[in-house]
Amino acid sequence: MLSDLEIAQNAKIKPIVKIARTIGIREEFLEFYGKYKAKISLDIIGRLPKRENAKYVVVTAITPTPLGEGKTVTTIGLSMALNLLKEKSIVCIRQPSLGPVFGIKGGAAGGGYSQVIPMEDFNLHFTGDVHAVGLAHNLAAAFLDNHIFHGNKFRIDLNSILWRRVLDVSDRSLRNIRIGLGTKEDGIPRDTGFDISVASEVMAILALTTGLQDLRRRLGKIILAYTVEGKPITAEDLKVAGSMAVLLRDAIKPNLIQTLENTPCFVHAGPFANIAHGNSSIIADKIAQKLCSYIVTESGFGADCGAEKFMDIKCRYSGFKPDCVVVVCSIRALKMHSGRFRVVAGKPLDGRLLKEDISAVNDGLCNLKKQIENMMLFGVPVVVAINEFTTDAPKEIEFVKEKAISFGADNCVISRVWAQGSKGAIDLAKAVIESANKPKNFKFLYPLDISIKEKIKIIATKIYGARDVEYSDVAEKKIVQYTDQGFDKLPICMAKTHLSLSHDPNLKGAPQDFILPIRDIRASIGAGFLYPLCGEMRTMPGLPTEPAGERIDIDENGKVVGLF
Repeated sequence: MLSDLEIAQNAKIKPIVKIARTIGIREEFLEFYGKYKAKISLDIIGRLPKRENAKYVVVTAITPTPLGEGKTVTTIGLSMALNLLKEKSIVCIRQPSLGPVFGIKGGAAGGGYSQVIPMEDFNLHFTGDVHAVGLAHNLAAAFLDNHIFHGNKFRIDLNSILWRRVLDVSDRSLRNIRIGLGTKEDGIPRDTGFDISVASEVMAILALTTGLQDLRRRLGKIILAYTVEGKPITAEDLKVAGSMAVLLRDAIKPNLIQTLENTPCFVHAGPFANIAHGNSSIIADKIAQKLCSYIVTESGFGADCGAEKFMDIKCRYSGFKPDCVVVVCSIRALKMHSGRFRVVAGKPLDGRLLKEDISAVNDGLCNLKKQIENMMLFGVPVVVAINEFTTDAPKEIEFVKEKAISFGADNCVISRVWAQGSKGAIDLAKAVIESANKPKNFKFLYPLDISIKEKIKIIATKIYGARDVEYSDVAEKKIVQYTDQGFDKLPICMAKTHLSLSHDPNLKGAPQDFILPIRDIRASIGAGFLYPLCGEMRTMPGLPTEPAGERIDIDENGKVVGLF
């Protein structure tokens, strides 16, 4: 059996200029990064065809196990299958962080015969966008500490500094540090820390911006700290926003690569879905909308995380409306949601997960039911895709199909894209075409003109299934503060675990009657949302006992080996 990397390296890759030509992008709009990847100039936006927007399909999932359950592989495979059916399609996905690549989760290029290529480039540095985000973020941090060092004219309260530094490697040792040690010339000592680069507000801004001037404006709105009088200090106040925008002038351009079957793929931005909104960029979708018949994009983690934020945040700022939602599930994930099994990344699966067990599947189906209901709240038709594993029993699959339809899904089909590529998603593509062309009544979950607490409660009760919400004293004070500052009309981006519908990763299935705790609320004013913290959230991951990076190397011919 070939590894994902071997399959990718054996693929018949085409020069990216030929891929661009298939969707009407002329060479003058391409900025090449080698032969097989390119950035797309924003100059193309004013030259796009005057045609109806493409159908907009978002792929999400049930609450995932720590292993993930095939959302990206399904997204890529579905787009390839649509092309196989002569429906011109572009797949739009996020760029992966190097943290998970060298850690435990692996890459984000799909897998098996449903991948994007060049896979090594995609997972390693790519065109440098994440590094540009990190540089822009850290430049603001440097300006902030420099201002304090040179007299602190704004009277910044050192205990109110919000802006930490970032690094795109999982490194738990940097979560909490003390800077400014040494002599007086080495800065003012204070406690701070590092987050992973994709958790930066700058990354969220890159994903939500609509153009270069909008990017510049949003960067200026970032709140870095507060004064002793409680006044917010922004990147504009410190006169660093312009330099940040300059560092991002290339990163704002979407990247073009291809799938194993030469379907065009736009890759742009990579915000975390449990902290930020977890979706690829508006700009990439904006360009793709006029170049194809179907856009297939994905949102991070389960439907309660990335997909809710796709609807309530990304669609608000883009003005786009989805035509169909695909909810991915797997038999083993449904069994895990029965609460009988524990799945730990990097450790062998419980053997019982691989044996036929209709009872365990039935007990875990409550999660699929809830996620289907969550997506139907937005007035968009739902298709369920069962990502098939060789250990799945036919009776289990038929049982899930029957139940998914009874839960309100338009259709439920098997996806075999990992093993078969586009041919394994023909039924899924046909189901998506049928659902995407149905009348729909898209609506947001909540209006923006209600209070912060009302918006949080709607998400908590309608999406997560909570009975109520409780707030810490810190969160209560922040609500008053943000309301006074006029930030209460922003959308809400809940920061919570992706491993449960609730705030507790140990609560599987569809928890009910729980109280959702809000321990703090923070403001990403540049990105354009408030993010309540539900429980403890880590913004800098750590490496496992045996990091994936231990297996990555270069052979005698300079070829990458061991990368998945």
